[in-house]
Amino acid sequence: MLAQTPPPRLGAAVARFVLASLVAVAVIVVGGFVLLRDAAEQEAERDTRERVVAIASLVETAGLQDGLLRGDPAALRRLDDLVLGKVLAGSIVRVKVWTRDGRILYSDEPALIGRRYTLGEDERELFETGGAEAELSDLGKPENRLERPEGKLLEAHTTIRTPNGTQVLFEIYQRFGSVSASAERLLGTMAPPLIGGVVVLLLLQVPLAWRMARRLQRGHQEREVLLASAVESSSRERGRIAADLHDGVVQDLAGVAFGLAPLAASARARGADEEAGVLDGATATLRQGVRDLRTLLVEIHPPNLSSAGLEVALSDLLSPLARAGVQTGLDLHGGVPVARQELVYRVAREAVRNAAAHADPATVTIAVRAGEGRVRLVVRDDGRGFAAGERERRAQEGHVGLSLLEGLVGRAGGRLAVTSVPGEGTTVELEVPQG
Repeated sequence: MLAQTPPPRLGAAVARFVLASLVAVAVIVVGGFVLLRDAAEQEAERDTRERVVAIASLVETAGLQDGLLRGDPAALRRLDDLVLGKVLAGSIVRVKVWTRDGRILYSDEPALIGRRYTLGEDERELFETGGAEAELSDLGKPENRLERPEGKLLEAHTTIRTPNGTQVLFEIYQRFGSVSASAERLLGTMAPPLIGGVVVLLLLQVPLAWRMARRLQRGHQEREVLLASAVESSSRERGRIAADLHDGVVQDLAGVAFGLAPLAASARARGADEEAGVLDGATATLRQGVRDLRTLLVEIHPPNLSSAGLEVALSDLLSPLARAGVQTGLDLHGGVPVARQELVYRVAREAVRNAAAHADPATVTIAVRAGEGRVRLVVRDDGRGFAAGERERRAQEGHVGLSLLEGLVGRAGGRLAVTSVPGEGTTVELEVPQG
């Protein structure tokens, strides 16, 4: 369904621009926070790897004894004093020391000491390659059950050696909240100048958007005026051509036909039947040509609607189709105001023309209803119809009859709609106020 597009409103256009700009600001802020949080998370993992290496070095040199491998209480107390006094501060909430086979030699949580769990592949690989690893803790694992109350955590691992050279895995757990806080601090630092710059840009662009919207509105109005002028010029030119044909060619042909009739009668009286037959044929051909030309004149330029009436004019539109064997119907109810008759006729004429030229219909009907302050015209055919993009393609080829009329309908406060289904026909609907 195609209808007349209303002219753009300045306030609505600028409001949409401002709203789109605010949405863009929101996207920038949210996207910036996500990016900064990801960057902060990566930076935190890097810092945590460096931190676990530094703390592990402290533990290895100042607190780790061979007795820890045997569970010696003195070795445990010495390491516990170091961890509680030097390590568990700020964001670090848990420390563990593991053997290669997954036994916890030490933890600041005594309930974990002596427990055995399966080390992950990355942790086992550290015994071979060295270095450090950091990642988000999987608090669903059994060995992390006592850390669950702490919330989201980062864990980091590295290997250290006891004085006798035995490798053990040193592990710390750090609160992830520190990562989010870092991202929020970065965002808090960057957001004000970023948002301020966008707001300044928005304030500079609003006047430009207003001018562009006004220019678009003027262009729309100029287009409507040009469309109306094209329709009016076409109507005047059609009238001139129709008048020239009627006063010239049609009258000349009618005069020739009138003059040939006596000649045919005279030839028949002399017994020249063959000559009379030729003259009769020529007369019949001329008279048919005059009738065809008069039908064409009706199509080119509508009759005087104020004198002949809308019903007569619409009936004349359907006459050529009826003579061609198409079933036609005309149904008119209510008095259509004179001010609306020409518009109704023009739309009906264009719809009937399109049906005759492109649809190959078996039936074409015109229905007009006037009442309750509205005039409604419906032209239906059961022809071949067309797909959604067909009208645009034909318009590009120069078939713009209904498109030109849409401007007139829109200025009259009405709507013009075309619906079509391939193989099922086409319906053209016009609805305008009566006055």
